[in-house]
Amino acid sequence: MSSFVHHYGLAALFLIVMLESSGVPLPGETALVAAGVFAQRGNLNIASVIAVAAVAAIVGDNIGYWIGRTGGRSVIERWSFASGSLPWSERFFRRHGPKTIFLARFFAVLRVTAAWLAGISRMYWWTFFLWNAAGGICWAALVGLVAYYVGQTAADAISHYGLIGGAVVLGVAVVGLVALHFWRKRLVEQP
Repeated sequence: MSSFVHHYGLAALFLIVMLESSGVPLPGETALVAAGVFAQRGNLNIASVIAVAAVAAIVGDNIGYWIGRTGGRSVIERWSFASGSLPWSERFFRRHGPKTIFLARFFAVLRVTAAWLAGISRMYWWTFFLWNAAGGICWAALVGLVAYYVGQTAADAISHYGLIGGAVVLGVAVVGLVALHFWRKRLVEQP
């Protein structure tokens, strides 16, 4: 198994994340978590895992954007019940598009659909590209590093204590990351 992961793991990660980002409902985040755990075990390089996941997310979202931009509108207009939502969607993306694209990367359903919706709503491509790239890079780094540092511990906790034990380990890690963020922010704000 480890030689398979070593030889094909990054290609599989790229393909799964790219397809999920372009609109195919696949477990892209799960693939990234698995790759992070394999990197922690020494089968993959964590920097490569993060880079491949980020590039795959950006490429896939751009494919989804262009699918939505070139063909999505005509599909929506064929459905009379959905065509009325186009003006609302366009206004929404004018007001909230950048933050929506950035944050969509962190939510499963939005990760699959936001790029299409941005394309259908005619969001400016450069704006989409920049916020999509920022979201993809942050998502890949955050999820990849959490899986790298906490993944094996969570897997061990699940095997010993069940799913609740894994959730507790993950919760402690999240609380620790949030506390670290606020602690660093407080240090920066002090004169």
